[in-house]
Amino acid sequence: MFNARQTAKKVLLAVCAVFIFISFVVLAGCRTGGEKAGKEKPAKSGTGKLSSDVNIDGSSTVYLITEAVAEEFQKENPDVRVTVGIAGTGGGFKRFVVDETDINDASRPIKDEEKQAAKDSGVKYSDFKVAYDGITLVVNPENDWCDNLSIAELKKIWEPDSKVKLWSDINPDWPKEEIVLFGPDTDSGTFDFFTEKIVGEEGASRSDYTASSDDNVLVEGVSGEKYALGYFGYAYYEANKDQLKAIKVDGVAPSAKTISQLTYEPLSRELYIYVNNKSLERPEVASFVKYYLQNCAGLAEQVGYVPFPGSEYDKELKVLEELTK
Repeated sequence: MFNARQTAKKVLLAVCAVFIFISFVVLAGCRTGGEKAGKEKPAKSGTGKLSSDVNIDGSSTVYLITEAVAEEFQKENPDVRVTVGIAGTGGGFKRFVVDETDINDASRPIKDEEKQAAKDSGVKYSDFKVAYDGITLVVNPENDWCDNLSIAELKKIWEPDSKVKLWSDINPDWPKEEIVLFGPDTDSGTFDFFTEKIVGEEGASRSDYTASSDDNVLVEGVSGEKYALGYFGYAYYEANKDQLKAIKVDGVAPSAKTISQLTYEPLSRELYIYVNNKSLERPEVASFVKYYLQNCAGLAEQVGYVPFPGSEYDKELKVLEELTK
């Protein structure tokens, strides 16, 4: 009798367990069906649900920030592949305006001819400011004679058909050694900005210098040549202080303070990303740009640039929010 009761009890418990399990499955199915029936929302950064590619090209100056953002973003979204090229601002715009890339890094505003090319291709875009930069003049650390150059002296050095060949051509007390010049190539926004501000005409420059779209090549060139002189973005100087010596321009040294206060003139500037509006319709691009603006201040400072005040990024985020509604 006792065994019969025990057996009946076990059977009853088993039946209850099965009933509970079936109820759970049915309820879970109803909930899943409800979610599928509703409007799907783009996955937020960090869910790991985003996929596909985000294609970026452009400025080697802005590259440092964008690459830092891309690395952090991909940690949270491992199924998204963010590729970042360094074709230079101009080289990047050539691709961007014909709808080959989602984002263009730019160390200068878009030119009128680039705007027209985008219009002809049907490419609508939005620009977002990401940080301050100061184009930095650098020499080799062994250079113990030059600590400052005036804008007038820089113009004489870099203008087309320059007669300046030796350091002594600038100052007779300086070495009678050839100035070995390094600078960005003609597709670079840094080249455009520097020539406009220093020479007085965008694109006007002597051509007998080592040019590269890769600022690391310029760093290596100046650090390896005692009589070198070069220029590039501030972050590349910050990252290589032990190999380079920054010189003052009209008595003002580049620094986070002088760049952000725009007292490092005329070489302080704003950096941008240009985003294809059509690309923003894809959740991975919209999420990446949002992540960029939310984290740009810290990452820009981390790689050596000068962030805007937080309120500026808030304004940019509101613009993005309107574009992605």
